[in-house]
Amino acid sequence: MLLTNATIACMTGETPYGLLRDAAIHAENGRLVWVGPMEDLPAGIAGGEVVDLEGRLVTPGLIDCHTHIVHGGNRANEFEMRLNGASYEEVARAGGGIVSTVRATRAASQDELLASALLRVDALIGEGVTTLEIKSGYGLDIDTELNMLRTARAIAKVRPVRVRTSFLGAHAVPPEYAGRADTYIDEVCLPALEAAHAAGLADAVDGFCEGIAFTPEQIERVFAKAQALDLPVKLHAEQLSNLGGARLAARYGALSADHVEYANEGDAAALARSGSVAVLLPGAFYALRETQSPPVAAFRQHDVAMAVATDCNPGSSPMTSLLLAMNMACTFFRLTPEEALAGVTRNAARALGLDDAGQIAPGMRADLAVWNVEHPAELAYRIGFNPLHQRFFGDAA
Repeated sequence: MLLTNATIACMTGETPYGLLRDAAIHAENGRLVWVGPMEDLPAGIAGGEVVDLEGRLVTPGLIDCHTHIVHGGNRANEFEMRLNGASYEEVARAGGGIVSTVRATRAASQDELLASALLRVDALIGEGVTTLEIKSGYGLDIDTELNMLRTARAIAKVRPVRVRTSFLGAHAVPPEYAGRADTYIDEVCLPALEAAHAAGLADAVDGFCEGIAFTPEQIERVFAKAQALDLPVKLHAEQLSNLGGARLAARYGALSADHVEYANEGDAAALARSGSVAVLLPGAFYALRETQSPPVAAFRQHDVAMAVATDCNPGSSPMTSLLLAMNMACTFFRLTPEEALAGVTRNAARALGLDDAGQIAPGMRADLAVWNVEHPAELAYRIGFNPLHQRFFGDAA
């Protein structure tokens, strides 16, 4: 395949957006072979499909690096509760929140989970997403946790999208283990993690370190097991308070620390030392009407890579638009449009431990999004508008 007459945002970090005008891309067998100005196009490139993009913008295929897209039911009633004054924590302690989705997810079959998830996946694919992270965490028993991960794997078989899975058994304490979080970890979380690893269902291990979930000491037990299984870790950290989750994640060389609204400069320095990505989730910030913003200035100061994701979930971020997440990251957190685009391409790939996506360069997967825009800043600028022209998925890679 040869794409010609393109404006290309390579996202290589060498120049703003890595922007090339009047450029071309050559791909073979699902991989990018050559990228550069049209005038430098090698004479030997021939054969295959030739697509004249007529000056349209090409970016790497977008990457949503934090989602809970597989789940049963919805929580519209809790949305109404919050609008009537209840806090996220109050909803959770009243039996709502994550635990209410657990009930619906346990009651759903794998076919039902797949059918509902595909509606949300299709919305993301329709906005140029080519790679998607999907977490478990709404089962909180061994069978349902594995069922969620099997559903996530099935999505990649029925849709042209790459799926990375994260085991999130340490998401909440289920009602049957109320007040016995350590026992839950012993009897459910760690055995489920071992089973998921044995079945090849988990690409990474996640946890929720928060007052309504698990302490740093409890999360560390899960991380130690992940380390023994040679699985990378990531963490929901510093979303509602600062319990030291970000520094714990950094100590274990986590791929990412996510949410991080209550992180501080010391946390930023720790993440910088570990090379962990700070994943910003403006959808949850918006839905929860949060007022504490992530320390973006500190992340910049310490050169912490920042990713942006939808956090698609039924409670605190029922959002299936990565373009909207980009706009929110700019509006709420004051990211630049270039930082936002890097956050859903280059840095999102890094947050998933991927080295073959998120940039347009030789050797990368041919995961590309073509847009009806003149400049990449337009992708973060518009609200509720999808300018996707065409999506290419390097499924032969």
